[in-house]
Amino acid sequence: MFEKQQVIYLAGGCFWGVEAFISRLKGVNNTEVGYANGMDLAPTYEKVCTGKTGHAETVKATYNPKIISLEEILENFFKIIDPYTRNRQGADIGTQYRTGIYWQEKSQKAIVLNFLKEKQKASQKRIVVEARAIGNFFPAESYHQKYLERNPNGYCHVDLNAINDEEFGHLSKEEYEITQLSMTEQPFSGKYYDFFEDGVYVDVVNGEVLFSSEDKFDSGCGWPAFSKPISEDVIVKHRDFSHGTTRIEVRSAKSNSHLGHLFHDGPGGSPRYCINSAALRFVPKDEK
Repeated sequence: MFEKQQVIYLAGGCFWGVEAFISRLKGVNNTEVGYANGMDLAPTYEKVCTGKTGHAETVKATYNPKIISLEEILENFFKIIDPYTRNRQGADIGTQYRTGIYWQEKSQKAIVLNFLKEKQKASQKRIVVEARAIGNFFPAESYHQKYLERNPNGYCHVDLNAINDEEFGHLSKEEYEITQLSMTEQPFSGKYYDFFEDGVYVDVVNGEVLFSSEDKFDSGCGWPAFSKPISEDVIVKHRDFSHGTTRIEVRSAKSNSHLGHLFHDGPGGSPRYCINSAALRFVPKDEK
C-alpha cells in the first residue's frame, strides 16, 4: 500500500537554509529541522546555541529512493557546505554548526562513506564532515520549521539558486510551495473546496488526470474531498510522520507532486482524499 521511503540526516550550519535547499530537491518528500547527536535529552534552541549540549543543527530529510538517490542528495548537499571547515558554516561558528551526514539504515552507511572517500580523493584539503549513524534527533521548535518559506527575507547562508527548478516556472508561489515543499493551504481558502462543476481535476504540474468530479463530495473540512482517484495508478501513498502525527500522504505518481492526505472518515468510514486546491487544475467536461 505504501511506497518505501528512506531518511537521511544532514547538518550544514544554520538549519534554516539547509532545510530550504534540501526540501527543493525533487524526490525529497518531507523535511524537518532539529537537534541531532547531542547529550541533552530535552534540547531547546537556547540551550543548543550555548554549544554545550553537543547537538548539531540538523535537517531530517525523507526521500523516495525511486526518484532521487542518496548519492544525488549528497552531491547537492556538498554544493551548499564548506566541507573543509570544522564547527563553522558561513558566519555561524560553534559545534552546533558542524557539518555531518548521519544515516538511519545500515544500507546507507557504505554509500555515505564511499561518497566521502571519493570526494577526499579528488581534494588536497582534508574533509572534516562528520559521518556516523544517527544517535538521536529532537525536532526543533515550531517557529524554526519551514522558516524561510514563512520568512523569505530571513537570514540564510545558503545559495538557494543552486537548484535548477525551471520545470516549475509555470507554477504560482502557492502552487510551488504546496506541490514541491509539501505545505498546506488554509482551510476554506482554496478555489475548489466548494466547487462542484462536471469535469476532471489534473495535476497542476504536468496535467495528468487525477480525480473526477463524479467522486467529489462536500466533507465540510475546507479542502476538496474525493472518494477515490481516477485510477490507483496515478497516485502513490506514503506514511507521513510530520507534525507529531501519523498520516497517509498522497502524491501524484508521475510528477511526485504533494497533493494532500488520505483519511478514512468519509460517509460510513469510507475514504476521503483531502487534496489541496492549489495542487489541482480543473478541466470542464466539455473540454476534456
